[in-house]
Amino acid sequence: MREDYQQLVDEITATLGAPATLENRDFALIAFGAQDSDDAEEPTLDPVRTRSILQRRSTAAVRAWFEAFGIARAQAPLRIPPDPGAGVFMGRICLPVRHRGVVHGYVWLLDDGHLSDLELGGPAGPPPDPRLVRAMETTARIGALLAAEARAGEELGELLRELLTGPPATRDAACSGLHTALRGAADGPMALVAVLPWVPRTGEDEDHPGLPHLPGIAAACVIPDETALAALVRLRAPTSLGPARATAEQLLRSPRAAAPGSAPPAHPLHAAGAAPAARADGPHGADLPCGGGRESGAGLSEARRGLDELPAAWREALAAARAARADARLDPIAEWTAIGPYRLLATLPVTTPDAAVRPLLERAHTELARTAETFLDCAGQASRTAQILGIHRQTLYYRLSRVRQLTGLDLDAGDDRLLLHMALKAARLR
Repeated sequence: MREDYQQLVDEITATLGAPATLENRDFALIAFGAQDSDDAEEPTLDPVRTRSILQRRSTAAVRAWFEAFGIARAQAPLRIPPDPGAGVFMGRICLPVRHRGVVHGYVWLLDDGHLSDLELGGPAGPPPDPRLVRAMETTARIGALLAAEARAGEELGELLRELLTGPPATRDAACSGLHTALRGAADGPMALVAVLPWVPRTGEDEDHPGLPHLPGIAAACVIPDETALAALVRLRAPTSLGPARATAEQLLRSPRAAAPGSAPPAHPLHAAGAAPAARADGPHGADLPCGGGRESGAGLSEARRGLDELPAAWREALAAARAARADARLDPIAEWTAIGPYRLLATLPVTTPDAAVRPLLERAHTELARTAETFLDCAGQASRTAQILGIHRQTLYYRLSRVRQLTGLDLDAGDDRLLLHMALKAARLR
């Protein structure tokens, strides 16, 4: 399939004599034509195109600049001027890739001046250049391919979602259907990637399926109850999650992996001497004990062979993603095996905070909660705790005494320390 896209992009490049780049609806690179320069001393390299090719995706600023011209609604080619502020130093001609009225991607042409006389056509103007007509015919073929790939992806996604979250009575049929669709890949090593959050499409985007199409993804689906994306990734070997991590990195760059206004506050322990925690309202009017983590996170399950264990793998991936999002000390892409106590806490049902710890979770005591968690994370080492928090040891002892007064817990008693530590960690996940 990728070879088909490359061939069609090369056709457009040859037809118009300009390097063409094909991106999907989320601005992820699919294929690109060769960019040459007749003058070796003055190459026509464009930094936005170069970044798209090297990193497989455009920046948010570039995306916003292009979308401001209505490319998602465009029915015909349109010109977009440069914008140095967004890093767009060269103009573009955008060929919207549509199929049956739905935009599935964009073909971009660098407009370095030699296409300035290319007539795009319009309701009140002269007809479009014949070369552009041929290019749009090729673009329509790309749209048909992308639409077919999207339909196939949706069908696989529905089977995957049923297998991961459906009732036991329907899982066997979903497993069998997915096994047939994936053929030999179903028996190879695989891992599940969870991305939190994965924002549903709204408005004009609702007509577009919107599932990611990356080379390593065998199937993907949105889990609405979790506002999460599940991606089944093929591995080269059961001992390496490298392909799953690479896929997670690309998914986290998607604009759908960020929910405006949903970001937890920055983690106060991310660096020594960090500022007090920001507000993050939790259940029962309480704050998260030490602030949250990050706007989005991804989790990787352990490797699996076969499809029967995928529901368990999904629980691992989702728990790891929740931990990555809750605690910025973890990697933004967290593996199930590396999330420590969250392996247990993420599998427990959500409950109200323990009565003894609840007063400490009130907004007025955020600094005390942060101090208590740091102290417990440091295994009760006062000097190390004071250094991380950037406070005097006497200040630390005073704060710990206030924690004892609020909770009634004895920080010298192992059971009390365990209760407090787990309660603070659990509050992050809530």
